[in-house]
Amino acid sequence: MKIVVCVKQVPDTWAEKRLAPADSTVDRESVDGVINELDEYAIEEALRIKESAGGADSTVTVLTMGPEKATESIRKALSMGADAAVHLLDDALHGSDALQTSYALAQALGTLEWDLVVLGSESTDARMSVLPAMLAERLGVSQLTFARKVEVAGSNGSTTVRIERLTEAGYDVIEGSTPAVISVVEKINEPRYPSFKGIMAAKKKPLTTLTIADAGIESGGVGLAAASTAVTGFTEAPPRSAGTIVNDEGEGGRKLAEFLAAKKFV
Repeated sequence: MKIVVCVKQVPDTWAEKRLAPADSTVDRESVDGVINELDEYAIEEALRIKESAGGADSTVTVLTMGPEKATESIRKALSMGADAAVHLLDDALHGSDALQTSYALAQALGTLEWDLVVLGSESTDARMSVLPAMLAERLGVSQLTFARKVEVAGSNGSTTVRIERLTEAGYDVIEGSTPAVISVVEKINEPRYPSFKGIMAAKKKPLTTLTIADAGIESGGVGLAAASTAVTGFTEAPPRSAGTIVNDEGEGGRKLAEFLAAKKFV
């Protein structure tokens, strides 16, 4: 079983995030970068599928698209147990939106052998949850998204993937055959911590760097200038002011409703 996990480096969830004044993209240099939390669940699930499948041919490869500092997240994924990594690194990718990212990743996947592509259900910096479906569409394969449980079974050269897709009412059972794209939610498992042995081993694992030319990506199809979405303006949030204290003398409910209405919550 050949598994590829798409991993994204994002700004630290707890850090104050800003847009860069020059081009209105996320300022990733001013804050620490961390591996996207939901991608850690994807890595863990890929490792479990590999361990269940067994065999010397079962591998987990990490695929990352991002700037040079994204190597930090790649190394963490390798220290968790992934076998190899591919870093799609090119200045021309800066400012790419979800449509362009799905195109770039699909092209990069064309340079690899894979049966399953596993992703987190969303990234903590964008919260769009659309990339797995876009990627599956571009690749022309089955998509099994928002999985809270994954089962992989194979017989007679055919591999079937069955998931429990999380819904507001419970879950749906979805089944497809490989090759396939899976996205997972945070309830699916508990990601392992990198061991000291794993951290040391990660330094020796293969890391391949690809440019857009290496992946066959057309320069006009990625980057800020070609993005289908754009930030037209922004202002920094004002400093948090002191809260309003309301002494309830029988009109507390009305005052609360007026406050919520003023903030456009109701």
